[in-house]
Amino acid sequence: MKFKFILQFLLLLFFSFNSYAQVANTGMVEQMDSADIGKIVLSGYVDVYYGYDFNEPVTSDRPYAVSSARHNEININLAYLGMNYTNGKVRARFIPGFGTYMNANYSSEVGTLRNLVEANAGVCLSTKLDIWLDAGVIGSPYTNESAISKDHFMYTRSFAPEYVPYYLTGVKLSGKLSPKIIGYLYILNGWQNITDTNNPLSLGTQIEYRPNKKWLINWNTYVGDETNANAPQFGMRYFSDVYAIYNPDGRFSFTTCTYAGAQQIKGANNTDSYAYWWQANFIAKVKLSNTTSLAGRVEYFNDEKNVQITPITGAGGFTTGSAGLCFNMKISKNALFRIEQKHFFSENTMYLKRNKASNSDNLLIGNLTVWF
Repeated sequence: MKFKFILQFLLLLFFSFNSYAQVANTGMVEQMDSADIGKIVLSGYVDVYYGYDFNEPVTSDRPYAVSSARHNEININLAYLGMNYTNGKVRARFIPGFGTYMNANYSSEVGTLRNLVEANAGVCLSTKLDIWLDAGVIGSPYTNESAISKDHFMYTRSFAPEYVPYYLTGVKLSGKLSPKIIGYLYILNGWQNITDTNNPLSLGTQIEYRPNKKWLINWNTYVGDETNANAPQFGMRYFSDVYAIYNPDGRFSFTTCTYAGAQQIKGANNTDSYAYWWQANFIAKVKLSNTTSLAGRVEYFNDEKNVQITPITGAGGFTTGSAGLCFNMKISKNALFRIEQKHFFSENTMYLKRNKASNSDNLLIGNLTVWF
């Protein structure tokens, strides 16, 4: 009788644990193509590309880029498998990433931190005002383009997002200031750092304004001490950007972004100075049919004191522009094919063409992105 009782108890434990495992696994379902079961949502993304740089870089690394930055090879720009959890009061987001974008953009991070697109947890402080406090590795609000190419009018990125943080680490406080305005406050480890490179924390702000369903206007700021081992001459950094997105799902749509930054440079005998950089871009898209569209971009980037970019040719201050066209074709609801041509130009010799200084470059790139 005692043996029979022990056997029944063990069987009960086995089926209880087995049932729990099944529930947890079936809670991880497709994000866009099926109904969610439970509070855990699994998502995936694969961005494959082939790019040909007509200046033919010797190392196959395209200069001045972290996105889709390899020349003359088929490769993965970014692939991730993400998991989101929310129950109304708390939420968490975990997205490990892989690809050439991760290799280039996270090279300064240490160990497994190099593979974190996002990893954060949050708590709701007020459901009425939708106030949240999130902490960890979080997405960056700066500029009108992110690392996720499917969300943008063109496949390649402007210079703008390549030279501001793609990710931030710290604490984000967000809440509705009015029915059309959301405010954000960031306390950060620094300018795109997971591991802090100095003691002071940095501060960021964001105002997101949606006057109607067709418009999004965003204003961001950053203030922080950027002194570090690689740039001991740096002091305080001040940065602000403004961007707008109009009618992204309409027949005609556009987005534009401008920003400017000021970097304190420490001099001898307290003779500090400031180095400035700025950029502006404009991107427009027109729908050709329900599944195809054509987008174009013009931009200019000016960093004459090499705060963000040092020319590979040693030509002095970095000043350059670009113009490009991108053909987009939706293969299905969650698949996108693109082909883009991009021309870079400068009044100075910013580029290398077969190891010889040049003031221009050309890129032809194709892409297939699938997500769920």
